[in-house]
Amino acid sequence: MNFTELIKTRRSVRAYTGQAPTKAELEEILKAGTYAPSGSNRQMSVAVCITDPKTIAAIGRLNAAVMGKKDTDPFYGAPVLIVVFDRRENGTRIMDGSAVILTMLYKAHDMGIDGCWIHRAKETFETEEGRELMRSFGLDPDEYEGIDNVILGHHAGSYPADKPRREGRILWAD
Repeated sequence: MNFTELIKTRRSVRAYTGQAPTKAELEEILKAGTYAPSGSNRQMSVAVCITDPKTIAAIGRLNAAVMGKKDTDPFYGAPVLIVVFDRRENGTRIMDGSAVILTMLYKAHDMGIDGCWIHRAKETFETEEGRELMRSFGLDPDEYEGIDNVILGHHAGSYPADKPRREGRILWAD
């Protein structure tokens, strides 16, 4: 599929089967993220790929608490969670990490793998439990900040329909 079609057909999926992408597929998606643009080409974003259900559930509990909905699964049962971090010192960390996330979502869609961008990584990993998880990933929580999350898997049920584009979002200043 061409790139424009890829962009137009990607959807945020919020219901997953238990089938996880293969390790080879995940490696390809993660590798694509390393090609995302970054400020001054510093490439400081780090993606942590998590497939352990207990770790995903633990991060999900922290994320749900930030949202104020403790009985919610903010990761919708997805079998894979990727958390993107970037160095706190990086003034373009939010934009750089966001570029990584979007690049991975497009690559996943191109491969027939569904996903969704999930917020609240910053707040999740500012908790003491979140900081401890960062240490277990090999990241110093004083040096890195959570940017956001990507969940991946295969959709359960019907694929989300396209929604009309809002008018007035393109302006010209000739």
